[in-house]
Amino acid sequence: QVQLVESGGGLVQPGGSLRLSCAASGSGFSINAMAWYRQAPGKPREWVVRITSDGRTNYTDSVKGRFAISRDNTKNMVYLQMNSLKPEDTAVYLCNAAYTTGVLSFATWGRGTQVTVSS
Repeated sequence: QVQLVESGGGLVQPGGSLRLSCAASGSGFSINAMAWYRQAPGKPREWVVRITSDGRTNYTDSVKGRFAISRDNTKNMVYLQMNSLKPEDTAVYLCNAAYTTGVLSFATWGRGTQVTVSS
């Protein structure tokens, strides 16, 4: 079973930057796509960005040009560089990974890291 742990959240002023990290751990797995979602209080969970195992990316429109996802397959890590942050980016950011163990496929979530954008 794969476990995901996010880090890097915090309080930042509007216009500031944060870098989130997500570490995948376990054994006998191969991670395929990884993604970041976010959930603000009272709102449904929202997909933010996705990266495939070969580095192709897709972003939701509201973060295009401000956020950048990357991954290090040797370390089973994915990163989210967030620039020009806005108050509406405030949310718990959750990492998601699709992985396989042998012929079986799974998806798993981390517990999230809080990002607060406020002056």
